[in-house]
Amino acid sequence: MNSLKMKKGLEDLHIQAIEDRRYLHQYPELSFKEFNTSIYIQDRLVQLGIPFEKVAETGVLAVLQGSKDGNADLIVLRADMDALPIIEANNIDYKSAYEGVMHACGHDFHTANLLAVGAFLKEHLAEFSGKIALLFQPAEEKIPGGAIEVIKSGILERFSEKIVAILGLHVSPRLPIGKLGLCSGRFMASSDEFYITIKGRGGHAAEPHRAIDPIMIAVELLSTLQQVVSRKANPNTPSVLTFGRFEGMGAANVIPEEVHLAGTFRTMDEAWRKEAVDMIENLIYSLPVSLGASVELEVRRGYPVLYNDPKLTEKARSIWADSIGEDKLENVDVWMAAEDFAYYSQKYPSLFVLLGTDGGSPDTQFGLHNPQFNLDERAFALSIPALATLVINMLNND
Repeated sequence: MNSLKMKKGLEDLHIQAIEDRRYLHQYPELSFKEFNTSIYIQDRLVQLGIPFEKVAETGVLAVLQGSKDGNADLIVLRADMDALPIIEANNIDYKSAYEGVMHACGHDFHTANLLAVGAFLKEHLAEFSGKIALLFQPAEEKIPGGAIEVIKSGILERFSEKIVAILGLHVSPRLPIGKLGLCSGRFMASSDEFYITIKGRGGHAAEPHRAIDPIMIAVELLSTLQQVVSRKANPNTPSVLTFGRFEGMGAANVIPEEVHLAGTFRTMDEAWRKEAVDMIENLIYSLPVSLGASVELEVRRGYPVLYNDPKLTEKARSIWADSIGEDKLENVDVWMAAEDFAYYSQKYPSLFVLLGTDGGSPDTQFGLHNPQFNLDERAFALSIPALATLVINMLNND
């Protein structure tokens, strides 16, 4: 696509994207509860003259039909729209108006960016053939995830056009402004969660022999579980087992009745994932019992491994090298975070990329899910044209 045409109107789109992003940031909503966010998106699509329908209760799917003669392929652009249960610590004009709810993962940016890309594409329908779907997806942050609900709805299967790509983008404070991060093949980890209650027998700290100490049993269990990663996993397969919750409501001189644990296992191999989760479950059920306690376990099976299609990745790299410049592309390593975009990657050719949002100042360098997370909105200057040029060129090249 002609670079002069691409530049035309981008400044206004950038300004509108900032306005959209700040509104969404100020009024965040949790997973599966994005009702007002959905209404805002629908209103903006009406203003843009882009037809849409609802999906997965709060999600929105809009479709743009290119008017250029050519193929009948379909590309899906996906943005997530939910926030996190975090108390925001930023001192900004558009700080969250809802105590305990915050866009601490950039989904406000993702949604605003997709609206801007949609606005650009709507004005350039003559530049491409085929269809481009804008998918505003709910509930990325909470298992089972909105992606699986979108797939179960069958809305993507209704298209007569062949889905040649599903594309997603995520902000990253690990990358500087002006960079796109790509990783071919396995990119993000699977995620499973374990919620454990170990029930012992409480007692006086001076008489541990009369009690069954669930704290010490939990310590022993956590230490043993780490051997699943350190001694059972192939060192060439990234694996992480982390427990972030350990609650034993006793006191300095009180052995409690029970202890509550919560943790997550992540890996990059689906076969090993199944094997490891089975090992973890067996240890959780057996070790506390062998020490005299009883145990309750809830396993929440999370997202699969996110796989970037190698051919699609290289095609995008080639298009971007010509359209936005090779210097803006950076290879990134696998990331042990999990993303429900992975469900799309298990079913369709998919590509998930990172967008640099570190503007060089400390307030844009806090990590994702941090109460002080914020980003440099100059990142829109790359994200909008990057996605627009990619989908137009892909459809024209195909």
